[in-house]
Amino acid sequence: MSETPLQPFAPPAGLPFTLPTTASPQTVVTILFAMVMVYWTIYTVVAVYHWLHCSHRSAIAIPAIGTHLLISFVLASYALSGLL
Repeated sequence: MSETPLQPFAPPAGLPFTLPTTASPQTVVTILFAMVMVYWTIYTVVAVYHWLHCSHRSAIAIPAIGTHLLISFVLASYALSGLL
């Protein structure tokens, strides 16, 4: 075994861009929650479109969509607020 101490990893010096060295856990969690919320928004828009398109005569469609949007907004606001 070598007697020289271990050196921390360093990316090659010739890269045309800089790699982030550290990211705070809060930043990573915020970005993750934002990505989930973007996916959830796209899913919700598609689901609402299909629900209105296929069952527009149903008496439960509009209240169910409103409840879904309200609960989604509350959960997204709580997740992105950083209050854990």
